[in-house]
Amino acid sequence: MESYKQEIDITLRVNGVEYRDQVPAHMTLLQFLKEKLFLTGTKEGCGRGECGACTVIMDGRTVNSCLVLAVEADRSKIRTIEGEAKRGRLTALQKAFIDYGGTQCGFCTPGMIMSGQNLLERNQKPSRDEIVEAIAGNLCRCTGYELIIQAIEAAASKKGK
Repeated sequence: MESYKQEIDITLRVNGVEYRDQVPAHMTLLQFLKEKLFLTGTKEGCGRGECGACTVIMDGRTVNSCLVLAVEADRSKIRTIEGEAKRGRLTALQKAFIDYGGTQCGFCTPGMIMSGQNLLERNQKPSRDEIVEAIAGNLCRCTGYELIIQAIEAAASKKGK
């Protein structure tokens, strides 16, 4: 009966920094980021992978960190919203979210930015449909999505130059 308390060694590279830790087998990546690394930008919304608030980039693809066990992320490269701005300078996408009013309450913003950023890294000139598809797993209750789509389009137009 004590096996559920067993801790497992993991090594992750989060936002370019390597971390080694012991975690319970049931700890999610989201819990690891928040409770072990004190990274609070990634939000917990539904806890079931339906809202996208906890979206991070793991090994080049977006994942709902509430659905990934920390042990499953062992040896992975993880990027969170905290890893986007470099030396205090916002990315083009972060700036576009501000300029286009794509933030509203801000709760979904980290997940939206991570989904949008992942798209822009794979496709510098996405179509509107590709943008809509990229953020389809992220729910927003405030903006109606139009301002978010416009922000991603604006950031793409700057990258494409």
